[in-house]
Amino acid sequence: MITGQTLRDAILSGANNIANQRTRVDELNVFPVPDGDTGTNMSMTIGAARAELEAMPDSCTVAEASKTAASAMLRGARGNSGVITSLLFRGFSKALKDKTEASSADLAAALQQGVEAAYKAVMKPTEGTILTVSRLAAEKAAECTELDVPAMWDATLQAGHAALDDTPNLLPVLKKAGVVDAGGQGIMLIFEGMKQVFDGGEIIAGAEVAAKPKVSSEAAGKGVFADDLMKVEDIKNGYCTQFLLHKDADASVTRLRAFLESNGDSVVVIEDDDVANCHVHTSDPGMMLSEAIKYGYLTNFKIENMHEQFLARQKQAKGLEKQAEAEEKKDSEFTYAAVDPEREYGFVAVAAGEGLKAVFGDLGVDAVVSGGQTMNPSTEDILAAIQSVPAKTVLVLPNNKNIIMASEQAQKLADRKVIVLPTRTVPQGMTAMLNFDPDLKPEENAVAMMQAADRVSTGLITYAARDSEFDGKPIKKGEIMALENGKIVATGTDLVKMTYRLARSMKKKDTQFITVISGCDVSDEDAEKTTDLVRTKCGSSVEVSHISGGQPVYYYMISVE
Repeated sequence: MITGQTLRDAILSGANNIANQRTRVDELNVFPVPDGDTGTNMSMTIGAARAELEAMPDSCTVAEASKTAASAMLRGARGNSGVITSLLFRGFSKALKDKTEASSADLAAALQQGVEAAYKAVMKPTEGTILTVSRLAAEKAAECTELDVPAMWDATLQAGHAALDDTPNLLPVLKKAGVVDAGGQGIMLIFEGMKQVFDGGEIIAGAEVAAKPKVSSEAAGKGVFADDLMKVEDIKNGYCTQFLLHKDADASVTRLRAFLESNGDSVVVIEDDDVANCHVHTSDPGMMLSEAIKYGYLTNFKIENMHEQFLARQKQAKGLEKQAEAEEKKDSEFTYAAVDPEREYGFVAVAAGEGLKAVFGDLGVDAVVSGGQTMNPSTEDILAAIQSVPAKTVLVLPNNKNIIMASEQAQKLADRKVIVLPTRTVPQGMTAMLNFDPDLKPEENAVAMMQAADRVSTGLITYAARDSEFDGKPIKKGEIMALENGKIVATGTDLVKMTYRLARSMKKKDTQFITVISGCDVSDEDAEKTTDLVRTKCGSSVEVSHISGGQPVYYYMISVE
């Protein structure tokens, strides 16, 4: 027997397991349309129950846990596969009604009821899909009711995996793409997550949300990336349309479903006493919604253009092929990476010195091109870095006025969207990154980041590369020079004194932060002493910090903001 707490934790574990691997499931998705969203939809569907389940007490019954999960999934179901997933768990709610604990027989009955409901809800049930996998798993569960729950669930999983492995033999499009059914894989990941708790283990932890380095080139030519599955014109009903109908008292969902079936395909409709979750692929979403609103009011709209999804996957498929070739050659510091549709932003910066490269990495920059004053990278170098970042939009920070033009040339040659932020110094680039907001649109981010960068004053302590003249006075080769925002303001021979005097002169009434960035020719000990002097000379109202940048040419860079 299992308690409500165990069932609650098992569902949470299943939700985390598919969330952790949803991208892998997305890449399998070729039926009915290779739009690559099955894993995401199933993850979001079961994930819709997470907050309510986590709020339930350990004393909850299996009836309460299953009802809470089923109700939340019904309202949060996304896509064909998500709706079917919610139906499977609705079977748990019906079979476990009024029960405090559940036996193997109870769970087997729950699976069976869920499968029956799923088959009834689908317009044209197709074998070789999540329906087949869940049906054969449920049939095995029914044969093992004399076993305890862990053993019964293990047998159920084995049958499910065997059914999953057989899906390519039932659905030719799967065999052609070299994959198993995405929905079937998704439900097995959920069941595997549940198994860990049924076996007495902990809930599978949810993975930290982080940008993937890049999509694996192993997916090239398979699943949604197979190039000969279908043509975009084969998609007759190109809008995946879904909504939640809050029913009027006399609403006939049966009549609505008949209308959806006569004007679209991939129809799945599920309902409870108050709402119905409706999913249809159609050529006219407006007509579907206009009819549905006759039966109540609508919420949770989701309309997606499957033509665009399909074309985006085709483009990504070509990118993955190019990525696979680049990985095999390995002839560049930056290896080409296909664009990942889930990755909105990426960053490229130009900087010299291991310390500065590490700083930009910590700030979220994906690729740092070696370069700066006297060592400007080529357009080809910058382009290679841009195309090694698997993001839809790549922001480039040149960090030197002489590198902006090469960056803009690379922008024109790139196969993804690129925005060049005309940062003229390393401190400007660092401040720009600190002001990035992932919730803003690319153009809005560019404006906000550059506004922040323009508020930064940059001081540089370097040396004269040759004899010259400043303000009517001769400068000898090797003499130390202080520059403020690109202009020479002083020369001298005492490195420490020149540095703290420059920082002090740059400090304004509203200055809050001064960062001293030491170069490769300055020891850490000397840098700390100099930073302490800057701190003393600039007063306690300013926060002064030190970074070991390791850059050549400049003994110190000073950021004032």
